[in-house]
Amino acid sequence: MKMSLAGKVAIVTGASRGIGRAIAERLAYEGAAVVVNHRASAGQAAEVVAAIEGAGGRAVALPADMGVVVDVRRLVNNAIEQFGRLDILVNNAGVGKRTSLADVTEEEFDWNVAVNARGPFFAIQAAAPRMSAGGRIINISSCGTHIAQVNGLLAVYQMSKGALEQLARCYRKELGARGITINSVLPGFVETELASDTPAAYKEVLVGRTALGRLGTPEDIAEVVCFLASDAGRWVTGETIQVSGGLA
Repeated sequence: MKMSLAGKVAIVTGASRGIGRAIAERLAYEGAAVVVNHRASAGQAAEVVAAIEGAGGRAVALPADMGVVVDVRRLVNNAIEQFGRLDILVNNAGVGKRTSLADVTEEEFDWNVAVNARGPFFAIQAAAPRMSAGGRIINISSCGTHIAQVNGLLAVYQMSKGALEQLARCYRKELGARGITINSVLPGFVETELASDTPAAYKEVLVGRTALGRLGTPEDIAEVVCFLASDAGRWVTGETIQVSGGLA
């Protein structure tokens, strides 16, 4: 299936590592110029840009804290200044801690909501009016918003990611009038640097609950995002798409 993104410009938030990096590199492979967003990982973001450019693509690293609205708006403006247009927005940046109900602080709660839900909302608000007709907005949520968890340690994270999914349901018609699609991708457990501290016993439980019998890779998620970003995904909007190997 053809998924060429030649001539397109994409912003991928939280793209200095893990799923975000895989998405940025996959979109660039298909021809998109990519804005590699990071908060405070300039070195890692530069590595992503170098990898993309080394493969013949175009990319630039732009810092922005997705929990700070002024940064979010600046990111969109700077992306358009760099490349002259914007076609694809991937809201991938996310934060979360494993915290019991009794120990969640106001600061942790606000941090989760700011990065996982408020930032993407204002990114969409800033980007959508300036997107080319037929643009693509893809929100990276979590399959944990639909699958029962073994405990409530990530409850605030899952709550904020669930809020993110509602944006696709609420704005699909308004954005659809301009041919812009908006969807949510829900990864299962993915082996990334951020997940490296997950206990091995818990990983084994997840593998046992996964129909395909393995944990995910960042590339597994990037392939689906690329499909949605391309013309092949033109008839999909307002959807939540679980990409988890059949985790139940």
